[in-house]
Amino acid sequence: MSEAVIVSHGLWLPGIETALLQNRLRQAGFSPHLFKFPTLRATMAESTRGLLDFANGIRADKLHFVGYSLGGVVTLTMLAESKLRRVGRVVCLGSPLTGSRIASRVGQTNLGRKIVGRSLGEHVARGGLNRWDQAIELGIIAGTRNFGIGRVVGTLPDQSDGTVAVEETRLPGAKAHMTVAATHTQLLFDRDVARQTIHFLRYGEFL
Repeated sequence: MSEAVIVSHGLWLPGIETALLQNRLRQAGFSPHLFKFPTLRATMAESTRGLLDFANGIRADKLHFVGYSLGGVVTLTMLAESKLRRVGRVVCLGSPLTGSRIASRVGQTNLGRKIVGRSLGEHVARGGLNRWDQAIELGIIAGTRNFGIGRVVGTLPDQSDGTVAVEETRLPGAKAHMTVAATHTQLLFDRDVARQTIHFLRYGEFL
């Protein structure tokens, strides 16, 4: 059985930063596919529609998803709104699923709203996601090394990855949630994060 993994990147990023994670997924026997989307100018509806079209174009018996930061928000929003078939499991890495204190604070000005982008801005304005009630197993990994933009903006609690608070990654209804000692950016490169992601995609649980 062929198993593909759609990897979605985060805000402001081109996607190349996911190359190491994709390679580790490939070495584990999965076929990774990078979904690239304009994180600043695209609305949430445009982002989710793009992801759905991208997923429908992939030939595989089963489709798994790994969403980093905003990519995780877009992934869950798409899966909750669509009836996509062949879906396996989903892992979100450092995704502000229930909202973002930083985005809320930065987005108070016109310039800040441009920096936050339309998709994330809409997600925050809606109050984030409330609950994961899909029959798709969801695993969430959050970082706890508090070093990043949060120190500049000054809105995050100690339990954060420097950009996203751990509490913002917790979504009721998820199958599993775990934390690792990593910053927001390090989540993409950390070997243990990749190992846990692969294990969840295979078995529906973290090690």
